[in-house]
Amino acid sequence: MPFWACVAGTLMIACERRNTAMPEHFGYGRPATEKEIAAIAIAIHPDGKGLPAGSGTVQNGALIYAAKCAACHGATGVEGPYNILVAPDTVDAPPFDKAPKRIKAIGNYWPYATTIFDYVRRAMPFNAPGSLSDNEVYSVTAWLLYANKLIGANAVMNAKTLPAVVMPARKYYVTDSRKGGDGPYE
Repeated sequence: MPFWACVAGTLMIACERRNTAMPEHFGYGRPATEKEIAAIAIAIHPDGKGLPAGSGTVQNGALIYAAKCAACHGATGVEGPYNILVAPDTVDAPPFDKAPKRIKAIGNYWPYATTIFDYVRRAMPFNAPGSLSDNEVYSVTAWLLYANKLIGANAVMNAKTLPAVVMPARKYYVTDSRKGGDGPYE
């Protein structure tokens, strides 16, 4: 349990025992500015909402991948030593529930192409997360989709074309259509 949760829980118990209300402010910190919130509010929805301007190509993606990704994922995305990224879906592949050792990768398991962009943008490369420009992220995403046999070699990925890529595994996922909350279907 995070430290702040322990402190909050302790304060709530102490206040309940004294029949006093929790204080509105503890005298430290400040509200985040709109600029600070915008800098980290970079979620990309499955339909592409939130994708930035820019574009990338398979060719540029191959160069960026070789320089910034291959050390962890292998020269072609299948060697590792860390997560395997390339495993195209095939017609004769057994379902995951029938083949628990089947490798889950972008080409056969991820439901939305926009998720690739979102994840790479936030978390990669491992040694410098968030350091890639939007154009570099579009390019790496394009290369990964190409390596998984989902787009052609001359495809250009951008805010319009990326959400249009239909991932083979999408049919295995159920859309959460609940209303309210902070999900994509508010």
